[in-house]
Amino acid sequence: MQLVTILSYFAIPAALVCGVDDWFLRPRRQLAAAPRVISDPPLLSALYYILPILVGAGVIRMLVSERLDFSLVLVLIAAITGAIWLVEVLVFRPHRNGAARAQGKDPATVREPGTVDYARSFFPVAIVVLVLRSFVFEPFRIPSDSMMPTLLDGDFIIVNKFAYGLRLPVINRKFLSVKEPERGDVVVFRYPRDPSINYIKRLVGLPGDHVQVREDRLFVNGKAVPFTEEGEYGGDSCYIHMRIATEHLGSHTHQSIYCPVPLEIRGQAPSGCNRSEARGYFCGVDDMSSGMGDMGAADLQVPPGRYLMIGDNRDNSEDGRVWGFVPEDHLVGKATRIWFNWDLHRTGGPAWGRIGKRID
Repeated sequence: MQLVTILSYFAIPAALVCGVDDWFLRPRRQLAAAPRVISDPPLLSALYYILPILVGAGVIRMLVSERLDFSLVLVLIAAITGAIWLVEVLVFRPHRNGAARAQGKDPATVREPGTVDYARSFFPVAIVVLVLRSFVFEPFRIPSDSMMPTLLDGDFIIVNKFAYGLRLPVINRKFLSVKEPERGDVVVFRYPRDPSINYIKRLVGLPGDHVQVREDRLFVNGKAVPFTEEGEYGGDSCYIHMRIATEHLGSHTHQSIYCPVPLEIRGQAPSGCNRSEARGYFCGVDDMSSGMGDMGAADLQVPPGRYLMIGDNRDNSEDGRVWGFVPEDHLVGKATRIWFNWDLHRTGGPAWGRIGKRID
């Protein structure tokens, strides 16, 4: 990944050099040599050859970034490629053809810049992807354990962008309402403290709700959310002695994991943990709770126009209990299905059994 980062730094300078040569200098070389066909200078030939590699590294770096506004990137790509295509048709192509005729040479001897060919190819693709991603579905990668066991670090999911209404890309202004979020939905939203980052949690509190969390149990408007203990959680060898339960929140039935006492995060992973990061999560025994208090407790009144989001991994989730409520205009969409899984922090490769799993 460090190599990808280093290569990405050279993508823009290399693209600028190639672009200037491709539009202004290469046509002059070709016209001066016509009708002979000449090659580019060795240094420029090498730069043209490695440019796709540098651009690919930049794309990979953008895709793994958690702060990237991909809609803004797509808008910029569409605007830039469209402008290049338009300027080529209206300005540069007539100028090249006129210069060739003025020298008594065939305009066909001057090749169309490769930049224009790329722009003509990428423009419709950028428009289609922008429309699909802004108004239909958007991919999202789960970056943490906060939604275990429903979602795992390394899950790639599909987010329904029209579930809560259609919004304009970049400015995120709703222009068409579809339906309101429901209690229990798994929601992707922009982090209130830094809207450049997308978070995913379960919607627990609607506007006006009174939500309490006591001993990892949810209480909504004074009523306990139905909660059935299933025993010890054995789905992750990095978590020791965690408990698992089934909850019924709104129309959703899902599982959550919790620790009856404060969860201890250690710098050394337990035996069998397949994470590349050396850490482990240990849930102690009941007598450890004496005098330690309820670490995940909360008593919150959800304001109008706001939502309370809490993770299914009740003791290892930084959520609305810590940073407050999510404004309505920060909602991105509803998580619907897992389409791939590969956690680069774990050994063993993709978890093929999770592909296609519905998110409830």
